[in-house]
Amino acid sequence: MTLKPLATPPDAPLRNLGWNWMLGQDTLPYLSNEVVAVTPAEADAYYEAANELFEMMVAAGQHVIDENRFAELGIPENLVDLIKLSWDDDRHIHLYGRFDLAGGIDGAGIKLIEFNADTATCLPETAVVQYAHLRANGLDDSQQFNSLFETLTGQFEELLAVNPDLQPTLLLSAMRDFPEDDTNVALLGEAAREAGFDIEFDFIDNVEFSAEEGIFWQNPKNGQFEKLDFWFKLIPWEAIAGDEPALTSILTEIVRKRLCVVLNPAYTLLFQSKYILKVLWELYPNHPLLLETDTKPLLGKPCVEKVLFGREGANVRILDASGSEQTAMDGEYGDYPKIYQEYVRFPQDSAGHSYQAGVFYAGDACALGFRRGGLILNNGAGFVGHVVN
Repeated sequence: MTLKPLATPPDAPLRNLGWNWMLGQDTLPYLSNEVVAVTPAEADAYYEAANELFEMMVAAGQHVIDENRFAELGIPENLVDLIKLSWDDDRHIHLYGRFDLAGGIDGAGIKLIEFNADTATCLPETAVVQYAHLRANGLDDSQQFNSLFETLTGQFEELLAVNPDLQPTLLLSAMRDFPEDDTNVALLGEAAREAGFDIEFDFIDNVEFSAEEGIFWQNPKNGQFEKLDFWFKLIPWEAIAGDEPALTSILTEIVRKRLCVVLNPAYTLLFQSKYILKVLWELYPNHPLLLETDTKPLLGKPCVEKVLFGREGANVRILDASGSEQTAMDGEYGDYPKIYQEYVRFPQDSAGHSYQAGVFYAGDACALGFRRGGLILNNGAGFVGHVVN
C-alpha cells in the first residue's frame, strides 16, 4: 500500500472552521501526518461494496425477524417488540453506521469484517479532520471520498420530512466521562442543526423518561423539564436492555405511542450483533464481499473468534488452522456467545502496521477512513485519512 506524507497538520484549519472542540486530547494525538493513497477505482469499489452490504444486511435482518432468530443473535427478549416496532415503521430511519472492511487496496478484494450499526464512532476524524488535513496541504476536497457531514445532514432532513407530526426537537445523549463520545455527538448535533433541528445535549443520567409523556430534558436556565420529540443515544441497545430493563420497557411504549423517535432505532441491533455475519453467509454463501462465519472454529482454516457484542477489538482471538491461539485481546465482553470468522490479513505498510478501512453509511455510502494498528485493532489504534489520486 502507498502512504503519502502531508507536512502540515490540520490544527489551524480546524480552528478556522470553528471546530475547536475537535482539538481535544482524545482526537489529535492519535492522528497521522500520512494519508493512504487510493485510486479512483478503489474509492468507487469501497462505495459500491458498502451500498451492496447494506442491502444484504436488510435482507438478513428481515430473515431474522421472519424466522424468529433473535435469541441466536444474542438479542435480549425485552428488546424484540421494540425492534419489530421500529423495523415495521419506515419513519424510524437508520441514521448512520460504519462498515469495517479488509482489503480494497492494491488489488485485494474487499471483505466485510463487521458493521458498527448502532453506536459507531470516528465521525469527527472522518468528516472533519481528514478533510481539514487535505485542505491544509493545498489539496482539493474532490480528492477524498468524504461527504459524511453533508450526508448526515440529509438524513436529518429526511427524518423531519417523514415525521411531520413531531416537533423538530432533538436531544443528543452519551454516557458521562467519555470525551471521545462527546465529540462524536457534537458533530451529529451540528449536522442536525443545519438540517433544521433545535438541539440539546445532556448525559444519559440526566434524561427523564415517561411511558405516558415521552422524553424530557431539564433546561438549566429555568429548571423546567422540556419534551423533545427525537432522541439520539450513543449508548448501545444491548447495554440498555441488559442494565436497564425498566427503561427498555418505557422506551418501547414511547415508540409505540409516537411520543419520540429514538436514534439509532432498536432494529440496528440486528446488524450490530456479529451473529449477523453467520446469517449473511447462510443467505449469500461464498459472496465475494463476505468471509465464512460459523458458531464453531472453521476446520482447517485460520479464523477469528469474536463475541457477539464486543467492541474495539476486545475479547478477539486469532486462531490458526489447527485451532491454536495465535494472538488475543482481553476485554469485558467475554460472557457473550462467540462466532468464528475466516481470517483475512489486513493491508500492511512497510513498518508492519495493519490498516482497516471504515466506510460510513448514512442512507448511502458516504465516506472512507482508515484505522491503523496491530493484527487486532483495539482502542489504541490510530486514525489515518486518505487521498484519492
